[in-house]
Amino acid sequence: MPGHSDVSGRSAASARAAEPGRRKRLEPDQRRAQILACAIEMFGERPYAAVSTAELAARAGVARGLINHYFGNKRDLYLAVVRRMVTLPRGDDMPVPAGTPRERVDAGVRWLLDTIAEHGSTWVKVTSHEGVGDDPEVQQILDQADDAAAERTLCMVGLAGSAHDPQLRAMVRAYGGLVKAAGREWITRGNLSREQVHHLLADLLWALVQETMPKAGRPS
Repeated sequence: MPGHSDVSGRSAASARAAEPGRRKRLEPDQRRAQILACAIEMFGERPYAAVSTAELAARAGVARGLINHYFGNKRDLYLAVVRRMVTLPRGDDMPVPAGTPRERVDAGVRWLLDTIAEHGSTWVKVTSHEGVGDDPEVQQILDQADDAAAERTLCMVGLAGSAHDPQLRAMVRAYGGLVKAAGREWITRGNLSREQVHHLLADLLWALVQETMPKAGRPS
């Protein structure tokens, strides 16, 4: 398992890109990233069915054919958005936090909330399947992300490589369901503040590490 909590407005960069006469030549990787950034915004603003590639092309300041060139159809583009929302940074880019075990838990939750806040409503929609229903390919991406997040979480709290790794991973994946629900209460519904969500997730992860995980090796 940085920034802002809502992406409902068009970013300054995408707005400039959409202005007539301001289209500029970009390298292929830059153009692809620009289109993906605009797609992240639009899928956060409205349901999947309400996003059109024509509108997306206008916002990104590109010809519609470029979207097909870089991503294929709208569903393929949405899958790219899903991967971008749930893919963790490489291990080298996310060092294990220092400090006491409790401080490491707090640092991990703080990083997690920064990640959620970066794309706010898009993250909520993607992780809760809003607008796409029961899509097996989306579910596969989310399942792989949950597995990677479980591994990273165990590493951050100093429990990687345990003899009971499968059980511990399962516990963290279950905790991940709470993370998604708490993110929705914070980002979409506004019922919880970021500080309240931090306390909720940090306290429960600490209880999981201190109370529940040590019982994994006991006979049932």
